[in-house]
Amino acid sequence: MIARYTRPEMGRIWSEDNKYRQWLEVELAASEALAEMGEVPVEAARLLRQHASVTAERILEIEKTTRHDVIAFTTVVAESMAAAGHPEASRWFHYGMTSNDVVDTAQALLIQQASERILAGLESLAAALKDRAFEFRHTVQMGRTHGVHAEPVTFGWKIALWYDEIRRDTERLRAVAEEMRVGKISGAVGVFAHIGPAAEARICEKLGLRPAPIASQVISRDRHAHYVAVLALITAALEKIALEVRHLQRTEVREAEEPFAAGQKGSSAMPHKRNPVVCEQICGLARVVRANAQAAFENIALWHERDISHSSVERVILPDSTILTDYLLDKTIWLVRGMRVYPERMLRNLHSTRGLIFSGQLLLDLAAAGMLREQAYKLVQGHAMKAWEEDGDFRAAVESDPEIAKYLSGEALDRTFSLERQLKNIDTIFERVFGA
Repeated sequence: MIARYTRPEMGRIWSEDNKYRQWLEVELAASEALAEMGEVPVEAARLLRQHASVTAERILEIEKTTRHDVIAFTTVVAESMAAAGHPEASRWFHYGMTSNDVVDTAQALLIQQASERILAGLESLAAALKDRAFEFRHTVQMGRTHGVHAEPVTFGWKIALWYDEIRRDTERLRAVAEEMRVGKISGAVGVFAHIGPAAEARICEKLGLRPAPIASQVISRDRHAHYVAVLALITAALEKIALEVRHLQRTEVREAEEPFAAGQKGSSAMPHKRNPVVCEQICGLARVVRANAQAAFENIALWHERDISHSSVERVILPDSTILTDYLLDKTIWLVRGMRVYPERMLRNLHSTRGLIFSGQLLLDLAAAGMLREQAYKLVQGHAMKAWEEDGDFRAAVESDPEIAKYLSGEALDRTFSLERQLKNIDTIFERVFGA
């Protein structure tokens, strides 16, 4: 099994062709709305809808001269109308609008398309996590804090924790995508000098958008910063999953690992190597999205009613962040569905300290049986430290301690060292996460 990117549609969303298609859709919606309101000839709007067309190649060719992409775009539309025999209709194209009425509103359409792809990926990942969580719901594993053995968990519980975070990220993306579902047709400084608020509302409605309550020449960039920050949160969650698998794949642990295909090679020099290369790729590329979030925050402050410093940044960070998020979701779905899990190794690691991990339960049981907590802590820690330093058998030492025997019988110690007791609430946790 090889991790391949199976959703190239995201790249097509951010293609030049699709971008200009969305620009054209905004312009045509504006012409039609203005025609309905009597501000543009109805026949001109009809002809524009029927004949206006653009190609990315021609726009880029003209832009070499104009050094202005929207002017190049409107020029190509005028050419298409002339070629269709209706040059007069192009007088009403881009009527009363400024460049960012088109660019910002069309960008909202692109972000909606991209968000739909990412939401589909999040749903697929959640389904994969749920399947594997239930598969390993009662597979006992060593819980670790600071990388050191702590108390028992189950591997399914660990996956359920990831699932819970992905569900929150899904809701965050839905909310921020709705926040981004706004357009603006309010002119060069946002005061509706040439097209009124009613027309803006009608144009946005045709496009499936809401009008921004207020805008300068551009939609305020706090929205965009929030959007990219949510993408950074999503990819951080994917990194969290991949980093855990990387740790569990270490030779000393070997409790889980990413898929390794027949014929795959891990090292040019060491034939035994099975490296977590996809996990490392997920961890590495998540950093890029986080860095892009910083750039998005830098875009919030612009000169007066708008400068152009944010525009060049967004041409990089919006396509890159959405494409990377989609890509990393695809890789993480592959990782989760194909992840190899070794329950026997988990148990072996858990028992490797011979009962040491039950020290906390022993402390509680001694206190409950009547020993002062300070005395109990000192007694238990003494046995624990000796077991650590001498690689000893903690449980055997506890069972042979006459001071402990005064408070806990052999049957009581069996309960102290019981995995079932430690993990008795796993099913309840699953019900809280997944429902009954």
